[in-house]
Amino acid sequence: MRLSIRLFSSVVQKRPFYITTPIFYVNAAPHLGHLYTAVVADAIQRFEKLTNPDCNIIFSTGTDEHGTKIQQAAAQAKLPLQDYCNNISHEYKELFDEFEVGYTDFIRTTEERHKKAVRHFWRNLVQKDYIYKAKYAGWYSVNDEAFVPESHTRDEITKDGKVKVSTESGHKLEWTEETNYMFRLSEFKKHLQEWLKPDGVIQPSKFQKQLQEFLASDAYFPDISVSRPSTRVHWAVRVPDDEEQSIYVWLDALINYLTVCGYPDEEQLMARRAWPADVHVVGKDILKFHGIYWPAFLMAARWQPPRQLVCHSHWTVDGQKMSKSLGNVVAPRSVLAPAALRYVLLREATMADDANYSETKLLNIANSELADTLGNLASRACGAALNPRHELPPPHAHELRSVARHEPAACLLRALDRLPETCHQHFSNYQFYKGVDAVIHVLHLANLFFETMKPWELKKNPECQKELDVVLHITLETLRICSIILQPIIPGLSSKLLDKLQVPKELRYWQHCEKPSWRIKGAIFETKNIQSGKFVLFQRIYVDKKNVQKKKASV
Repeated sequence: MRLSIRLFSSVVQKRPFYITTPIFYVNAAPHLGHLYTAVVADAIQRFEKLTNPDCNIIFSTGTDEHGTKIQQAAAQAKLPLQDYCNNISHEYKELFDEFEVGYTDFIRTTEERHKKAVRHFWRNLVQKDYIYKAKYAGWYSVNDEAFVPESHTRDEITKDGKVKVSTESGHKLEWTEETNYMFRLSEFKKHLQEWLKPDGVIQPSKFQKQLQEFLASDAYFPDISVSRPSTRVHWAVRVPDDEEQSIYVWLDALINYLTVCGYPDEEQLMARRAWPADVHVVGKDILKFHGIYWPAFLMAARWQPPRQLVCHSHWTVDGQKMSKSLGNVVAPRSVLAPAALRYVLLREATMADDANYSETKLLNIANSELADTLGNLASRACGAALNPRHELPPPHAHELRSVARHEPAACLLRALDRLPETCHQHFSNYQFYKGVDAVIHVLHLANLFFETMKPWELKKNPECQKELDVVLHITLETLRICSIILQPIIPGLSSKLLDKLQVPKELRYWQHCEKPSWRIKGAIFETKNIQSGKFVLFQRIYVDKKNVQKKKASV
């Protein structure tokens, strides 16, 4: 069995594999980008479980429920603040459950256990003299809930005249002067540079390079504000011993990763043994908070920084950035093919660069790959017309050698031999799109092999039964291996196909896909049953002129 490098330390120390998404801001309903972050993290943890079945996994996600924008959103919705937060947080839970995001912990910043953790962490920073009170003046973004250094601003001409905006987010800034608590970020520049020296701390490497270049520049690296006046931000955790100040929403939110570990309860921390986190999955818009501020906060508190950040780029819609003003924000549960959306998100995005979503692309990929390439092949190989006894027949040695002489068969067998290693490498590097592409390539070869061998013709001649058995065995074995590999990508569909093939749950780990049956030395073959009955893995999707979804069974 392989053991991925990033899991090695977890296994040696018998500690869990701890992976997180950011907690999602509840100022609006979840959209496509939020779902993408969650399914990336879920695919990573499912792959780790496949490669190391004995590993205990902690997978946390949740909702960030404090701050000015929450106050505004609740007021606009005409709801009490807690009720508003409850509603949006529940929407996230429902979304993640529907798209098979297998989190183990769902944390909310309005929970008492989290508020306790935030206050304890704050006091720790104060005791170590990393927090001090001072008058602060600077450009503030309400949308980002963050102060923006002068070097990260630009002037922009609008219909209202010249305004200041953030060069990172493009959001409007307002000049703000107030007395706040400050964190001594300036003391951690060299420490952060050391943390970012080893390759692979942040993946893809382009994002690590961005932070290294930022820290290497001669730009002023100022201390940062970590509180706001409670008269401006009342929906927040108050600064301990100072009711006039609220803890900065990002410091509050980042501490959720420790709350999940049991912090500050020493017994819980010892029991879970989860920190440092193995992987934080984040979007590129919050890289600075996780790659600069968060490790600095942790270093100040004498905690180790996370082992690795996996940073992804954004999704555009029909070539344009998602925004409320453009009316193109995609609600995942409202798309025409929600069952295929998870697959397309992981199939199309490259992490390093922005990906483009369109409903046309979603339907085309769903139909061509899930319904046709994978689903139709499974239906034909399992169907009563060619496989009336619903069996996985044995690969008779003589006929196997004979079939393998056909070029389509030889190409398929060679590709199938390489597939597990290829996908393992791609999945380990978080290049899920490359792994899926390799699987689809093999399935295309399997379809070509199936068409070339014409099993419907072999079925007509009783003397060709053993050759038909070999064709069915190779096809069903290809489907078994591909289904195991695709479990992190489409867990529900993979499970459905493995159930059809009657593959036991304990034989669905990565080690069980590394060799096709005919490569296992000393294997004794016997006929095995598969589930009987008509089988449709994924229904083809049809859309009429009125854009009304219709589904027909794949045949």
